[in-house]
Amino acid sequence: MLDRYTTRLIRPAVQALARPLLRGGISANSITWAGFALGLLAAACVAAQAWMAGLALLWLSRLCDALDGAVARMGVGRSAVGGFLDIALDFVFYALMVLAFALADPAANALPAAVLITAFVGTGSSFLAFATLAAQRGLHNPQMPDKSFYFVGGLTEATETLAVLCAMCIWPAYFAPLAYGFAGLCFVTWLGRIAAGMRLLRDTKPSRQTAPNHQPPRAGMGQDAGV
Repeated sequence: MLDRYTTRLIRPAVQALARPLLRGGISANSITWAGFALGLLAAACVAAQAWMAGLALLWLSRLCDALDGAVARMGVGRSAVGGFLDIALDFVFYALMVLAFALADPAANALPAAVLITAFVGTGSSFLAFATLAAQRGLHNPQMPDKSFYFVGGLTEATETLAVLCAMCIWPAYFAPLAYGFAGLCFVTWLGRIAAGMRLLRDTKPSRQTAPNHQPPRAGMGQDAGV
């Protein structure tokens, strides 16, 4: 819901940080993998109840998630492989962060973590299913051209997901209500995507003009689906 606003807000700073990385010959895919590695470390810290270390690594991971797209667009160009890698690793990262809270306190957090991961499956599957069929039909979102996929937005995008993960790190004792509350928002997002996806796809047909070498834009923080 907030991604279109945060993307515009952070774009100047992200571009300024991306330029020296590009000059140094660091590839967008390398940044993507670095961000995922930092995310794994963040999850490990959370599982060990090192909350502030986990929070710091979480922010560094999401910074890489913003920088990889900027470096790609400013460098060799937009890459389908890069967009795929970015989205695929993001979904695993979000699930691992929730799993880490379950490992930190299984008795209190296992059930709400399971509920939230289930909600992530709903939002993620509806996002990917619509994106696939929208690409087949040549549908595009002119309001958000920097996205790797045309997907239906909702209440739980990248900005909201990052915010709730940060809140969980800052107030770990309140993980359960935060998880249940965010799972409810994910459920609303899932319902909205189902309804909007059915409406948008109902009267469209696969496009015959889809170029086989088309390279979609690269995603990044504030530019992907979140969950």
